[in-house]
Amino acid sequence: MEDLDPQRSKVEFVDAAIEDLLWLGVRWQEGPDVGGLYAPYIQSERLAIYREALSKLIDRGLVYPCYCSRKDLAQLAQAPHEDEPLYLGTCRPELNTVDSSGIEHLAKMGINWRFRVPDGEGVEFHDGHFGPQRFVAGEDFGDFLVWRKDGVPAYQLAVAVDDAAMAITEVVRGADLLKSTARQILLCRALGLPEPNWCHCPLITDERGQRLAKRHDALSLGALRASGVKPEDVLRIAAASSEEKPISHRGPDL
Repeated sequence: MEDLDPQRSKVEFVDAAIEDLLWLGVRWQEGPDVGGLYAPYIQSERLAIYREALSKLIDRGLVYPCYCSRKDLAQLAQAPHEDEPLYLGTCRPELNTVDSSGIEHLAKMGINWRFRVPDGEGVEFHDGHFGPQRFVAGEDFGDFLVWRKDGVPAYQLAVAVDDAAMAITEVVRGADLLKSTARQILLCRALGLPEPNWCHCPLITDERGQRLAKRHDALSLGALRASGVKPEDVLRIAAASSEEKPISHRGPDL
């Protein structure tokens, strides 16, 4: 359960997610509600594991403190660069000499930490759905956050560490995270972690081709369930999306 964002992580959301999955007929042998060999399954309870990973990255000179303000990053986001802004290395030092001996203190100092990508290095992997993939560090993506100044890991570090610690062999998720996979592969290599297999699925979209999201007024599973939609209807839509066909999500007759 990814609960490191306090604005989006509430108990009622956790309960709703579990309820929705059970309604769909999904069953699991381990997880936040049933425990298991690799517990805890809640990210906020795994901070010590993430701090250890950050310490290793600091020791190896692969991360550096970033003091860019939100205003700085907002201006960067307005710069044209394909589908996402490219961090230009404003805070990147020529050589990282940070001492990790006081990592507990460092992690609480209100500092953002960025991973120094190997500029020009191609990151290649085979995707179970889209086939061969290749992204170039420093061109397709820049130095990225691995630790936030509020004292918690960024998404990229947390999921890479969790996948390895929980012996995950295959990661299945949306196509919008293809580029994130390249970042996570770099983290796995930097930390000496095994790389899982990857499979990215096309996103389910509405009749206008927009991906389903709250900001686009997409209906939640709970709302669909309340409107009379059956689990098999939702599963049929998910199956159809793998064929990359636009699917309407309006109304119960899906």
